[in-house]
Amino acid sequence: MKAFLITVDGSSVDASREAARQLFTEGRLLWLDLYDPDDDTLAQMGEFLGIHPLATEDAQHFGQRPKIDDYDGFTQIVAFGVQSVEEPLVEVHCFYSEHYLVTVRRGDCAAFAALRDRISQHQHQGTVPNRLMLLYRLLGELTDGFFPVLSEFDDKIDVMQDAILAKPTDAQLGELFTMKRWLIAARKVITPQRDMIASLLSGVTELPGMTQDIERYFRDLYDHLIRISDLIDSYRDLLTGSLDSYLSTVSNRLNQVMKQLTIIATIFLPLSFLTGFFGQNFAWMVTRLTSLGAFLVLGFGTEIVAVTGLLVMFRRRGWL
Repeated sequence: MKAFLITVDGSSVDASREAARQLFTEGRLLWLDLYDPDDDTLAQMGEFLGIHPLATEDAQHFGQRPKIDDYDGFTQIVAFGVQSVEEPLVEVHCFYSEHYLVTVRRGDCAAFAALRDRISQHQHQGTVPNRLMLLYRLLGELTDGFFPVLSEFDDKIDVMQDAILAKPTDAQLGELFTMKRWLIAARKVITPQRDMIASLLSGVTELPGMTQDIERYFRDLYDHLIRISDLIDSYRDLLTGSLDSYLSTVSNRLNQVMKQLTIIATIFLPLSFLTGFFGQNFAWMVTRLTSLGAFLVLGFGTEIVAVTGLLVMFRRRGWL
C-alpha cells in the first residue's frame, strides 16, 4: 500500500497512517491518495476521517459503476480513467469533504501525475488549491485521458480497415473483437459518469463548497463527457462497419475461389466424358483409328475444341 499525502502547504510525501491521521487532525491534509490499500488501512482511514462503513466497504470491493452518493459530512464518487487501449480501465473511489479529499485506486493512469504537477505549480505560486477544485481537476484529468486514447483507437480502426480490404486474416478478426470489448467497457462507464455530473449540475446532488463559478468548471466537464460519449458511439459504428467489411471481404474471396473451382470442374467435365468415351474398346474404332493423325484429331482435337468453347462462353457471360 502506498499513501501519497499532500498537505495544505503544497508538500507531498509517502507517509504512514499515523502521519495521515496527524495531518488531518492539524487540518493540513489536502489530498490522501491510497494505492491498492488493504482492508485494515481502509477501515482505519474511515475511522479517523469519519467515513461511513458502507462507503469504505465499496472501496474494498472494486467493480462498481460510476456513481455519486451523498453521506453526512462527505460525498463518495466513483469515477473511471484510462491508461491505454491495451490496459483495463482504472477505477477510482473518491471521498470528498471540505476538510479532505481521499482517492482509492488499484491501477495507475496519467491523470494522477498531471494532478500532482498542477499542485506543484500552485506550490510554486504560493497558493493552495481549493479541495473542490482539486476534485474537479482529478475528474477532469480522468475524463480528458480518454481523448488521446480514443484518438489512438481511431487510428487503429483506420489501419485495420485498410488491412482488411487488402487481406483479411483470423488475427484481424480477433483484434476487432478485442477492440469492441474495450469500447463496450468504456461505454458502460462513460454514460453513467456523464449522468453523475449531470446530477450535480441539476441540483439532485450537492457538493459542499459548490459555487456558481466552480459550477461552470463542472459544466465544462459535462461537455467533455458528452463528446467522449459521442466518440465512443461513432467508433462503435465504425467497428461494426469494419466487422461487416471483414465478413463481406471473406465472403467475396470465398465466392471467387468457389467460382474458380467451379470453372475448373466444368472444364474437366467434357474432358472426362471424351476420355472416357474414347477409352472404350469399340470394335469399329479400334479397327479404323489406327493412324497417329486420326488419334490426334479425335483424341486431342475434340478436347481442345471443348475447352475453347467453354472459355469463350465464360468470357462472354463475364465469369472470367
